[in-house]
Amino acid sequence: MAFDVEVRNVDGQVTALGSAGPYTLVVDRPRSAGGGGQGFSGGELLHLAVAACISNDLFREAGGRGLRLHRVLVHVDGDFSGTPATSTGITYDVELSGEADEEVLRDLIAHVDTIAEIPATLRAGTSVALRSATTTSLPVAAGREEL
Repeated sequence: MAFDVEVRNVDGQVTALGSAGPYTLVVDRPRSAGGGGQGFSGGELLHLAVAACISNDLFREAGGRGLRLHRVLVHVDGDFSGTPATSTGITYDVELSGEADEEVLRDLIAHVDTIAEIPATLRAGTSVALRSATTTSLPVAAGREEL
């Protein structure tokens, strides 16, 4: 499955809409960092991607094993430091209840930890490359200095 996502800012502001097919979310920076404080930061989205992947894969793998899950909570922690800022590591916790013995549920969690795509991709150190860049120079508005 190939992915094609896009982030497009709104009205010349930092606040942007992220889209993937028919789905959207708001991307932003905190007000304290010069943003509008209206949505997720990139770091939050990275951590949310880990949580979403683990959650989705728990349900997928449980279904494949004929298990019915009732409650899935995935809590992800992490931080960034340095210049440029890079992740200091990501950890996550899972709370799971379902119609199975505890040992079966723990085995499901352990299995998903080894096969979940986003954590596996991060653990492998996936490459990220700028493919192209297009720029358009606009006149500086009156009363504003060019940076």
